[in-house]
Amino acid sequence: MNIFTAIDLAKSKSLDLIQVTEKVQPPVCKIGNYGKYLYSVQKKERKIKAGTKESKLKEIQLTFNISSHDIATRANQAEKFLKEGDKIKVNLFLKGREKAMAEFGKKKVEIFLEEINKLVPVKVERELKKEMKGFSLIISKQ
Repeated sequence: MNIFTAIDLAKSKSLDLIQVTEKVQPPVCKIGNYGKYLYSVQKKERKIKAGTKESKLKEIQLTFNISSHDIATRANQAEKFLKEGDKIKVNLFLKGREKAMAEFGKKKVEIFLEEINKLVPVKVERELKKEMKGFSLIISKQ
């Protein structure tokens, strides 16, 4: 139908001419209330958005003198976070003379990673990075 006749037809019914898709030639249009059409489109977008979950960055802190049982406990907590779809930032803070034995701290973080890999396969988002107060890395579920 010619666009001008379609507009006249829509005005005679006191409705609007709404373009449904522009990808085809000629474009597909329909006659209807534009306000209702916008509302239905927004409603569909809200429904799609409600179905998706945003991943959050959870934080797990390790200490220099952490025991193996505490590492296992924190690994179980990390597993729970990963299964919910969250990313995890692992921090190991070093104080005083602990900073001189940074290699020992790195080993603690590596032990923690091995413990998590036994429970859930993970990928490292950001490598182990030396910061001012210790080490940190970010991991997520594969």
